[in-house]
Amino acid sequence: MKLLSPSTIATTYLSPSAFLPRHPHAGFSSSTFKFSKKERRCIRRAGHTKITAEFELKPPPYHLNALEPIMSQETLEYHWGKHHRTYVNNLNMQIDGTDLEGKSLEDIVVISYNKGDMLPSFNNAAQACMLAWNHEFFWESMKPGGGGKPSGDLLKLIERDFGSFERFLGEFKTAASTQFGSGWAWLAYKESRLDVGNAVDPLRSDEDNKLVVVKTPNAVNPLVWNYYHPLLTIDVWEHAYFIDFQNQRPDYISIFMDKLVSWDAVSSRLEQAKALIVERETQNERKKREKEEKSTSSEAAAELYSDSDADLDVE
Repeated sequence: MKLLSPSTIATTYLSPSAFLPRHPHAGFSSSTFKFSKKERRCIRRAGHTKITAEFELKPPPYHLNALEPIMSQETLEYHWGKHHRTYVNNLNMQIDGTDLEGKSLEDIVVISYNKGDMLPSFNNAAQACMLAWNHEFFWESMKPGGGGKPSGDLLKLIERDFGSFERFLGEFKTAASTQFGSGWAWLAYKESRLDVGNAVDPLRSDEDNKLVVVKTPNAVNPLVWNYYHPLLTIDVWEHAYFIDFQNQRPDYISIFMDKLVSWDAVSSRLEQAKALIVERETQNERKKREKEEKSTSSEAAAELYSDSDADLDVE
């Protein structure tokens, strides 16, 4: 399986691809995994990078004790070794022999979620798939010696869209701490688009896209909403922090942001999202031109046919 990941046997090459699900991940994940029936494999596409890896539970991109004393090895062994492993195993079982087999991981997320009206036969697959994706993304959102402040385009966009880095931190921490029950908080890059059939967005530009903070319940992630590209997440299910922080979720969130976040990963995901948006816009423009050319050809053919009929009538 993997949306941005670590110990993968990777092959990198230049080629346009899809990330955060055509829209949705030590590689950084915005991936696209594919599974074959006899041998499950995953192919993750992120920007111009393609990473292939055997579909299996992959370890975080660091040793399980590498985040100590902030996040203990015990937490990683329990959270990754037990919970994440269960989600991956469940996913394999749920898609085996179904129409979801052979789909990319992101496609399974979107199809099975079905715009919030999850199909009964896909409900378990949706939960397992999203949780597997979310956790791999979460591990890659952290690094030893992380935290601090981002730089470059990421910082500029944060300051543009939130007013300041400090205001962003406050908004992200509030989203994570106020997520009722289990769930996730996210920083995402949102395309400014009209999600309406036959609608065309006039005069769009890069400045129309913006960073947003969102929170999701249970297993849901922003991949299920059109035009949201996840960049960063924090897991606020209680098992993510109880061993180290007991029930002090706000303390866990603050230390995560101050000491664990991998801004390198977030910046990489941002660039992948931008590249995907450009690629998708190019494809949309090409399809639009082809449709217009086809329509023009059809009209010309109809006019020619009409003229021929008129000539026959004259004769």
